[in-house]
Amino acid sequence: MELFKNLLSDSVGLMSLGTIVFVIIIAIYFIIMFIKKSAQPDQ
Repeated sequence: MELFKNLLSDSVGLMSLGTIVFVIIIAIYFIIMFIKKSAQPDQ
């Protein structure tokens, strides 16, 4: 719990948290995009 307090109380910690969340969102987006593209027939 102390780790999360330190993470959210510092500007560097907030930037790190934002970066982690951003990377996770982009990864989910790319996974969904690749699954949709692979389901389409070749053109």
